[in-house]
This record gives sequence, structure tokens and C-alpha cells, in this order.
Amino acid sequence: MSSLIRSTPDWEAELGRRIRATRKQGKLTQQELANRSNVSRSAIKYLEAGKGSSLATFLNVARALGLEGNLEKIFTAVSTISPLALLEEKRKGAR
Repeated sequence: MSSLIRSTPDWEAELGRRIRATRKQGKLTQQELANRSNVSRSAIKYLEAGKGSSLATFLNVARALGLEGNLEKIFTAVSTISPLALLEEKRKGAR
């Protein structure tokens, strides 16, 4: 999909494809991944098919596949500056 804005079903399908590809690259069966992730095989099946999955299932699977570092990158651009600290700085500057 070329659009930068994706629907939730589009994201579910894309994440499912990527999870499946990573699992296969690691030469794991769905059952082996389920065991490592502490989820059911059917949960893996639904996740890979993009048919909806809980965030907990996705995170357990991502951890089992060694993708935690990639998850950390999603939020690296989030500012750690407190909105209250910014407001206080504005108030000091206005005096």
C-alpha cells in the first residue's frame, strides 16, 4: 500500500505479513512461536492473517521474535519535555 495513512485493517494485515515473514525467516512453526510467546496457536494464526489481535498478543509475539528494539524505535521521537514545564517557561518569558 503506497498511502501514508492506513486504516486499522490495513495495519493489521501489514503487521501480520511482517510477523509471518519474520517467523518463517527464523524457521519457526506457528506452534513453536505460540509456545515461545505464551499464546495459543490460533492467536498466531489470527495475528498473521490480520484478523485482529490484542496488543498483548502482538507484544508477546514481537518479544519472542526478538523485535523489541524495533518497538522502542516507534516512540523515540516523542518529546520528553513536560507540557507544564513549557507553560512555566512561557510565563517566565512574559514577565
